[in-house]
Amino acid sequence: MIPVVSVLFGLGVFCIYWSFWPRMQAKPKSKVTAVDRLRSDLAVSGVRGFSLPMLTFICGGSALLVFLVAMAATGVIPVALCFAVLAGYGPIALVRSQAHKRRHNRRELWPDAVDHIASAVRAGLALPEALAQLAIRGPEELRPAFAQFAQEYRTSGDFQRCLDDLKQRLADPVADRLVESLRLAREVGGTDLGRLLRTLSTFLRDDARTRAELEARQSWTVNAARLALVAPWLVLLMLATRGSSLQAYSSGTGVAILTIGGLVSFAAYRIMRRIGRLPSEIRVMA
Repeated sequence: MIPVVSVLFGLGVFCIYWSFWPRMQAKPKSKVTAVDRLRSDLAVSGVRGFSLPMLTFICGGSALLVFLVAMAATGVIPVALCFAVLAGYGPIALVRSQAHKRRHNRRELWPDAVDHIASAVRAGLALPEALAQLAIRGPEELRPAFAQFAQEYRTSGDFQRCLDDLKQRLADPVADRLVESLRLAREVGGTDLGRLLRTLSTFLRDDARTRAELEARQSWTVNAARLALVAPWLVLLMLATRGSSLQAYSSGTGVAILTIGGLVSFAAYRIMRRIGRLPSEIRVMA
């Protein structure tokens, strides 16, 4: 009986001790997957009529074509597979590069677009007309999205659905905030919309200026790291012109060297991207 009482007493003391330590709440896991990020990059890249299955098909076709060409030129399967993997990733890298470039350009265009909307609202235009006039007076790169919004609104008259379609076409955190602000002003009204838009414009200009300075300072480091990453594979490509030099990669040791080199390159690239990546806004209102 005494051992049981001792165990219960010990458990009670431990529970009292444990209660003094606050329980840390687990951070919510991000629901944004790699496929979602790729779909967002595809929407921002500006490639019209281009879907995710089509991009997957092009990546597979590029990998297969390069594999066949490399096999015909070298006759070494491991080397051909390396070039096929690089070629298969090429279209994705191109889409992401184009999306990054357009996001950078849009970051500098959004303040002007917000100023146009604020001026239209201050002039007494309704919110649909304020958005539609960006198809004529807004920044050049943003005009097609707002022109399509104006056409859909004239056709259907459904402002809420047209706003949802506009968000999907732009796929931008700033556009999400702007659209939701206009949606809220449309539903409940308010006199502070002009002040909110002017504040948003000032914030966007400050953010774009700060981010441009940071990107300019780190660009040379990122480019040097990319060159160091690509250099070994360029050497392998030059060795591919000499068939006798590639026979060593047909053995088990050669396959292991290529595999380890590919894994190290991939890990180094991911680490480089994570270290050099600037914090970006997440589409919490998508």
